Amino acid sequence: MALLDPIIPRILAARLIPNVHPEFARELNLRPDQKSLALITCDIDDSLYVSLDEATKKADVDVVYAASFYAGSGYPSGPLSGEIIGILAGPNPAEARAGLLACIEYAQTQAHFYSANEDGSLAFFAHLISRTGSYLSGLAQVPEGDPLAYLIAPPIEATFAIDAALKRADVRLCVWFKPPSETNFSGALLTGTQSACQAACQAFQEAVLDLAASPLSY
Repeated sequence: MALLDPIIPRILAARLIPNVHPEFARELNLRPDQKSLALITCDIDDSLYVSLDEATKKADVDVVYAASFYAGSGYPSGPLSGEIIGILAGPNPAEARAGLLACIEYAQTQAHFYSANEDGSLAFFAHLISRTGSYLSGLAQVPEGDPLAYLIAPPIEATFAIDAALKRADVRLCVWFKPPSETNFSGALLTGTQSACQAACQAFQEAVLDLAASPLSY
């Protein structure tokens, strides 16, 4: 692996539940019209979070559960666990399947981490979301359709780079994922215009790469 090589997430398991049991539906706080579920696991959590949000824009589905696993994909509970599980709910199997397929496609083609060093041991995620779906807009508490800069890196890299992004671009800090997260990373969601969010992503990337290249340059 070389500097700035993409790290493509692997979808580990996916299943549909065409007609969810009423007791399980209550536990998931489903609406009466939400009858079908799509389940998915992946080896990179943030890649799947943004891909689940993409699904809400492509199908009549909502993200009803999404959670990272402690310690990350290096210590999974099983070969199909990875780093995250996500659950989409829709009114019927066709919509649940459409959401699942949109989620998988986006994860594999768009939602990539990148290597910040030559051996790939340090990775970061600086992802422009041009238009939020229902999931990330709720998480960031912004109107649906607003842009976001979704920024993730290891703790000190993220802390240093979030500050750089806020200084570079006309963006607002919506969410700070304080270190350590379940997977021992950190990050933030920033909002502004699409061009400002793109500038924030670029500033974040540059700051992560600078720290990775010279970790003791203080």
